[in-house]
Amino acid sequence: MQIRVKVNYISAERFWEQEQSVPGGINISTNINIIGMEHKGEELSVPFVATIAYNPSIAQINLKGQAVLAGGPEELEQMKKDYEGKKAPPSALLQAITNTSLIEATVISRTINVIPPIPLPPIQTAPAPKSDKERLNYVG
Repeated sequence: MQIRVKVNYISAERFWEQEQSVPGGINISTNINIIGMEHKGEELSVPFVATIAYNPSIAQINLKGQAVLAGGPEELEQMKKDYEGKKAPPSALLQAITNTSLIEATVISRTINVIPPIPLPPIQTAPAPKSDKERLNYVG
C-alpha cells in the first residue's frame, strides 16, 4: 500500500503576546481525526484534521488535508469496511498523517515563535566528581 499525504489548510495562532515569556513545563497534545473514506478511481481518499494544542494555552495549530491510499482493490475495500465498522485505521496510515502534520507544524511553530511540537531529546549532564581522587585525569 502506498500513502501520500497532502495538506490543504493550515491555521496557527499564538495566544500570548510575543514579549511575554513562555513558562516551562509545556504539554503539547496532537489529535488526528479521520473524517471519512471514499473511493476516487482506484485510490482511497481519507480526509483528516490535525490539531496541535499547547497547555498552558499559548498556541494552537490546525491542519486539514487528505491522505491518498493506493493499493490492491481488495485491500482498499477492506480498509473502507473497517472504517465503516468503527475499527481503528491502519497504523501506517496514522503514522504517515502524523509525520506530515508534525513536520508542517514544526515549520509553522517557528513562524509564530513557539516551541516545536516534536519532543526534543533530553540533555543528560554528567554528575560532578565528588572529590579530586575520583576525578579522571587525561594527559595526552
